Parts: sequence; structure tokens; C-alpha cells
Amino acid sequence: MTKTSELIVCEYCDAVYRKTSLARHQRSVCVRCGGVLQRHVGLTVQQRLALSVTAAILMVYAHFYPVMSIRLQGVSNSATLWDSVQILSQGSITFIALVAALTIIIAPVLQVLLLIWVLAFAMLRRRSPAFALCMRGLESLRPWNMLEVCLLGALVAVIKLAGMLDVIPGAGLIALAALSVVLIYIAGRDVRDLWDRL
Repeated sequence: MTKTSELIVCEYCDAVYRKTSLARHQRSVCVRCGGVLQRHVGLTVQQRLALSVTAAILMVYAHFYPVMSIRLQGVSNSATLWDSVQILSQGSITFIALVAALTIIIAPVLQVLLLIWVLAFAMLRRRSPAFALCMRGLESLRPWNMLEVCLLGALVAVIKLAGMLDVIPGAGLIALAALSVVLIYIAGRDVRDLWDRL
């Protein structure tokens, strides 16, 4: 009889497979639907925790330092991510402000906090309190984190406005770029291997 810990279920078509050990840059794919079942994870728990703490530090810079400053005829103005959400909420498109707050502020913050919580206990070789709930939260938050879309929009705005105004990219934009890369690397990947480790 095969143990359930040795099985993996395709999240797209519910086909059941036996887990295999993967080498670097390898992934296993569902034969039925082509969905990715598992990827090789080269990060240790310590490395993931270090990157999660780095993401938390970058998040402070990305949220509270100006993403860009605009100057025209001696008048300058700068904006942070929080400012962009507040400006959107003052118009007739308040719903867009809620979506922006969820995708560029709330979801990434929750994702990083959950990762630090789970990984801090994993360093002690223990499961965190509410481990199953945290893991489900990490999986459900992954599609809502859209920092890279925000970064792309900010870069397009910088390029478009550079021809008309003096645009100075701020520390928040650099932190946002670094944060997007770190989050894709640690949270954008499959976190299901933590179930097996813990």
C-alpha cells in the first residue's frame, strides 16, 4: 500500500502520481493536462528565512520611500505606493483603489509575514501554530501578489513622463524592483515542499 505522503495530486485535473526526487532545474508535469506537479527547490529553510527577512526590510523601503519624484518649473512632487492608493480612493474609482491596495500592499505583506512565521518555526524543526492554515494562506495569496505588475507600470510611467517632465526614480522604485525579484524567488515558487520537510 502506498503512503499518502508519497503521492502528489495535480491541482488542475486531480490526477494522482507518485512523488519523485528531482534534480536541479527539473520539474514533473502531469501527463493528462500538462500542469506542473512539482519543481526542484534548491533553497534550504535557512536561505528562505533569510530571503523572507530581506523581503520584509525591502518592503519597508518600497512602501514608505518615494517611488518617483516629478519636477516641473521648480515645483516637485513625489509619491509612494501608499500615496497611489490614497489618490485612487479619492476619485470615482474607489474599487480600483481597493484592488490596488490588496495586490500591491496587503497580499505581499501577508505573504512575507506568513513565510517568516512558518520558516522561523521550521528553523527550530517544528511546525508553526496553525501550520495548515498558514500554508493554505500562502498558496491562496500567491496569485494576488502583483508587485511585478506595479513595477512594470511604474517603469512605463517613468519612461513616458521623462520626455515631458524631470522624473527622478526614487529609493522606493529600486526597493520595489528588488522586492519583486525576491518575492518571485521565494513566494512565487511552490511552497508545498515545506509540508514534506515539516
